[in-house]
Amino acid sequence: MTFPAYGVLRQVTPSASVLLADNPSVMTLDGTNTWILRAQDAEDCVVVDPGPDDLDHLRRVAAHGPVREVLLTHGHPDHAEGARRFAELAGGIPVRALDPALRLGDEGLAGGDVIAAAGLEIQVLATPGHTSDSLCFLVNEAILTGDTVLGRGTTVVAHPDGRLADYLDSLRRLAELPPDTMVLPGHGPELPDAGNAARAYLAHREQRLDRKSTRLNSSHITI
Repeated sequence: MTFPAYGVLRQVTPSASVLLADNPSVMTLDGTNTWILRAQDAEDCVVVDPGPDDLDHLRRVAAHGPVREVLLTHGHPDHAEGARRFAELAGGIPVRALDPALRLGDEGLAGGDVIAAAGLEIQVLATPGHTSDSLCFLVNEAILTGDTVLGRGTTVVAHPDGRLADYLDSLRRLAELPPDTMVLPGHGPELPDAGNAARAYLAHREQRLDRKSTRLNSSHITI
């Protein structure tokens, strides 16, 4: 798959397009994926993760409006730092997130919510682990995963905000999604099957835990 150039809108599903922010790094891979959601006959859209506070990127995203509201998968700066400035550029729209500190407006987000906007029904899944405020958004046959599942490699679970037990539970939930639910990640290319991706992540984590347990047990052997 040829990954898109920075700032070039790419249609991925009938209701989801992506703009890649120009912030590549070891942690962000090619950069942050900003997702634009709208039904085919809708005028307005929903933006997920405006990305870093990069005015050029935010302006490019706003040009594909009108934007009804912003949704955040979590509060890490590469996903959420530009949200307030973007909300101003887009005409003072709300920013919705699980963490109240990230919100603009009266409405937040929580697992189990269903957002009716831009001609779509967007289901909110609570998927803590990478961070305590991590959310995924299910839209038709695709799921926006933020950093919970990446398009390439595996994600970081770092204390104190990240908790491995929560992350494993979230992966088990994603593993139960219907077959061929496409992953629209926060970084890297999309994946064809969220359930398979989540099961691969679980296997990877279990292998790491097994190796750690083996090392700990070996360190207590006396001869």
